[in-house]
Amino acid sequence: MDRWCSMVVFDMAGTTVKDEDNAVASAVRQALAEFGVEIDLTAVNPVMGMPKPLAVRTLLDQFTGESSSAQLVHKRFQDIIVAHYKEGPEVQEMPGTTEVFRALRDAGIKVTLDTGFDRLTLNTIVERLGWSDLLDASVASDEVPNGRPAPDMIERLMQECGVTDPCAVCKIGDSISDIEQGINAECGLVVAMLCERTRDEYAKYDGVVSVNAIEELLPFLGIEAAGVEG
Repeated sequence: MDRWCSMVVFDMAGTTVKDEDNAVASAVRQALAEFGVEIDLTAVNPVMGMPKPLAVRTLLDQFTGESSSAQLVHKRFQDIIVAHYKEGPEVQEMPGTTEVFRALRDAGIKVTLDTGFDRLTLNTIVERLGWSDLLDASVASDEVPNGRPAPDMIERLMQECGVTDPCAVCKIGDSISDIEQGINAECGLVVAMLCERTRDEYAKYDGVVSVNAIEELLPFLGIEAAGVEG
């Protein structure tokens, strides 16, 4: 059976990696607090999905009016989040993720990751969750000129996977930056993983569909969801 989709681009935290404890936002908040900038956890939500150096700079500008310490704050964030993904007992994939990856690859669809994390954090997660043999490619925000919502990471993955038509690409993520990235890359399908950040926002974007769980993606791609564990 011919399929319209050649490649799926998955976000990580909140989409394929559990983030129910808001570990990423909490790490940003902790790093800022250690440099004397106290903010509420909900203030981090608007910058989730952005490259983390940009997220830190944005928050520093918003709450202090200057961002001269951004590099130091980001380095502290990186230390906190890498330690979390290496050692945290609660680190798990979103239910069904491995099965979805396998179903896509069995159908001949490339499985890729993009993220607002840097390469060190991305690799730490992939190793911890045992995904190395399930991925066709991955890209981190520090490997392209522009992170989300720019299309650079998707375009990089297309190049690596030999996909020339963005209409044959599906992008799925749980942040507004993910949605806008998929739109900016002209993906054939953009999917919002519903959460606090997207539940009331995704419908503002024409053509974006939503899912509550990762296995709900498969029917949009013409793949039966049977056998995928919830």
